[in-house]
Amino acid sequence: MTTEERLSLIKQVGEEIVGEDELKALLESGEQLIAYDGFEPSGQIHIAQGLLRAININKMTTAGIKFRMWVADWHAMANNKMGGDLEKIKTVGKYFIEVWKASGLDMSKVEFLWASEMAKNPDYWKLVVQVGRTNVLKRFIRTAEMMGREESLDKLTAANIIYSCMQIADIFMLKAKITQLGMDQRKVNMLAREIGPQLGFWKPVVVSHHMLMGLQKVKSQKSKVKNEENAEEKIKQVIALKMSKSLPDNAIFMTDTSEDVKRKITKAYCPEGEVKENPVLEYYRYILFEKFPQIILERPAKYGGAVILNSYQNLERLYGEKKIHPLDIKQTAVVLLDKLLQPVREHFTKNAAARELLTKVKSFAVTR
Repeated sequence: MTTEERLSLIKQVGEEIVGEDELKALLESGEQLIAYDGFEPSGQIHIAQGLLRAININKMTTAGIKFRMWVADWHAMANNKMGGDLEKIKTVGKYFIEVWKASGLDMSKVEFLWASEMAKNPDYWKLVVQVGRTNVLKRFIRTAEMMGREESLDKLTAANIIYSCMQIADIFMLKAKITQLGMDQRKVNMLAREIGPQLGFWKPVVVSHHMLMGLQKVKSQKSKVKNEENAEEKIKQVIALKMSKSLPDNAIFMTDTSEDVKRKITKAYCPEGEVKENPVLEYYRYILFEKFPQIILERPAKYGGAVILNSYQNLERLYGEKKIHPLDIKQTAVVLLDKLLQPVREHFTKNAAARELLTKVKSFAVTR
């Protein structure tokens, strides 16, 4: 695979890449590159964390990148996920891994590492302190959005501040030249680019993937970012629109039943003719057309008959011209999403260990 082909795959993952020229130089260097993504184990896993993450990571590994998945259990504890109960958090982390096994993630090319194991290394904590010494407190507070927290001293705990220092230290302890996380993590990754050279490390390339929006209409879905070049405003919009586990019908979970999928998609916000901030179209763009190169919208002859779609761009154009109705794409989305989730359901039905993990996770109360 040529450098340009590898770069093209990574650009399919990155909604934004900070340091694209640096990335190209890294790809040409012949070095075995390491990228990482981290996740807080917190409740049931939704489709953006499951299917979309698998799609993105597979593209990165196909591009020849060694991928490290960081099970951020200590970070979840610092962020009060699962009430801060580390044992529950670890159980959820194991459940996440079982989901990915059944989601099409190429497990042979991904290494799972646990923050709780790294925490046993005194060099890690030395680096966390060194990171904390580089900037005033206010600079770290500005990264709070990546924890789903407000930038307010009245709302943040001391553990939240340690979290930011840990996340930056993670990059260098994992030897990751590339960070491949969501747009909501942009601020902390940009801070890592500043801090890396100060501490004798590298400036990590930031590949920020798109964050799938929630299915329900929220107030900000009608507001536009006045300046798309304003990264801070864009991050705020991403966070406002993204999926949330606290609203069960706002996201499809990886073990949802066929009935759950049908109910959630049927109720989803999907204004006729509008292609911007349309969550159902997002499912087609980022998941369905990644899994199905050709999609057929079945509909009665009196409504125009079946429509064969060979690309998302084709769908977007026809939908924008109101030649395809919201009901058309919703009905087909239900069928295709159900097909993609079926292997995951079967895994948690047939595999006793996975089934036990899911039962435990469902019994846990989800906390922020």
